Amino acid sequence: MAHTIQGNLVDVIRRQTYPASLTIEGEKIISVEPLGEAGLARLPYILPGFIDAHVHIESSMLTPAEFARLAVVHGTVATVSDPHEIANVCGLKGVEFMITDGRRVPFKFNFGAPSCVPATPFETAGAELNADDVASLLAKDEIRYLSEMMNFPGVLSADPAVMKKIAAAKKLGKPIDGHAPGLRGDEARRYIAAGISTDHECFTKEEALDKLACGMKIIIREGSAARNFDALIDLLHDHEDDLMFCSDDKHPDSLVAGHIDLLCARAAERGIDYYKILKAACVNPVRHYRLDCGLLRVGDAADLILVEDLKRFRVLKTFVDGKLVAENGETLIKRLPALLPAVNKFSCGKKAPEAFRYDIDCNHQSTDVPVIEALDGQLITKYCRAGLQVNDRQVMTDPASDILKIAVVNRYSDVRPAIAFVKNFGLKRGAIASTVAHDSHNIVAVGADDDSICHAVNLLIELKGGVSCVDSRTSETLALPVGGLMSNEDGYEVARSYLAIDAMAKGLGSSLSAPFMTLSFMALLVIPHLKLSDKGLFDVDRFDFVSV
Repeated sequence: MAHTIQGNLVDVIRRQTYPASLTIEGEKIISVEPLGEAGLARLPYILPGFIDAHVHIESSMLTPAEFARLAVVHGTVATVSDPHEIANVCGLKGVEFMITDGRRVPFKFNFGAPSCVPATPFETAGAELNADDVASLLAKDEIRYLSEMMNFPGVLSADPAVMKKIAAAKKLGKPIDGHAPGLRGDEARRYIAAGISTDHECFTKEEALDKLACGMKIIIREGSAARNFDALIDLLHDHEDDLMFCSDDKHPDSLVAGHIDLLCARAAERGIDYYKILKAACVNPVRHYRLDCGLLRVGDAADLILVEDLKRFRVLKTFVDGKLVAENGETLIKRLPALLPAVNKFSCGKKAPEAFRYDIDCNHQSTDVPVIEALDGQLITKYCRAGLQVNDRQVMTDPASDILKIAVVNRYSDVRPAIAFVKNFGLKRGAIASTVAHDSHNIVAVGADDDSICHAVNLLIELKGGVSCVDSRTSETLALPVGGLMSNEDGYEVARSYLAIDAMAKGLGSSLSAPFMTLSFMALLVIPHLKLSDKGLFDVDRFDFVSV
């Protein structure tokens, strides 16, 4: 049965805005009829739906079906989603779970084939996807592209396994996403020439311009931890055809607050032309990834939103394939029962506090140690050093100077944890821990003392995945039984639980805007400069372990 929607239609491609009556029958737009100028001021604006051009659904701590329920409220109708988080835990079975769960709701998930599982040979993951596995995924209609090629050294050295994955995507005509933070000049040119078409890791305007000059599309990222919007958004004035928006990693409380709609509003505040903003938010992802998303043309899928104005972009209604899925801030996608059994992989036993000692073979009263310096709002870290006290051959933390202990515990087998030191988490007491720990998703913990770290870690081992925060008197946990990454619960309840545990961490002294999101990147060995894997402290610049 056909129905009509009236509003100020924004034709982004033709750069025209005019009152129109849009008729939808089934899933398609069957007519667009201009109206007289009389209602221009009072009608809402009709836009194509927003698209997150690069996101790991798992980082929302929600299953795809729950992610969709929250995202449509903000006008998001589709994502370009890399499932490599669940793939690093459960392999092909994890990717299949994401596809199956996403199919259950009216939302357009466009999954990629994870290109780097595991991300490096210097950590322990739960699975491996070889070149043949990647090729088999790419052959599926549901897989739209080759996910971020983090192994840029492998691309530059023409590693056979890496090139075989790239060749498989090229053969099928599917785009290849990049991941090359800081890569500039001739190396960037060679990386792009291999067929890499996008990058979401630029953190300076100069780096982005380098890559744009070589024909690469730049995805402006604003997530819960990495925030590059302010550094890059002015590029939209001159590069409207080559930019997109993404969140990359977005925790549930952030998703409740907003999504791509907030980036559009912030861009409008900067005085950027709204047609250029909407190209990045709606049109460019459809064109680049060849998505089955409508752009308000006759014959297109009826994927559209109604917004109050073109400054704040407050979403009034969201339609996916002609179905109303959100209205006035409320999701209309019904909550579904969890897919069971939950996919997961967890094979380690509880630890004792002694496992988290940092011992040295000397009788000195102090020693100089390497320290990971975390940066708020960035995935990169700094490599610094600090002098710490030694007590009974054990190097001690110094919470007063914000030098805490960090541990990564292999969750796939029983081995001794890797231990190092970190600063800028700010905890004065207690500890936080998480099994959301890119990319292999072992357990990562930061704390002021060994007992607290051990308690936080053991809570997660008992749950088979989640996040935890402890001090001497109390503890908070959020269980993530799906791969140790996602909850089976209602997305809004997960967001409330996450806010509570986040508040507890900040109550223990953390000044980070998102302490658990920052924690989740402390084991990410493909982002400079110093990180910790379950096998030891790792210098990303040298791509080798640090001798301690």
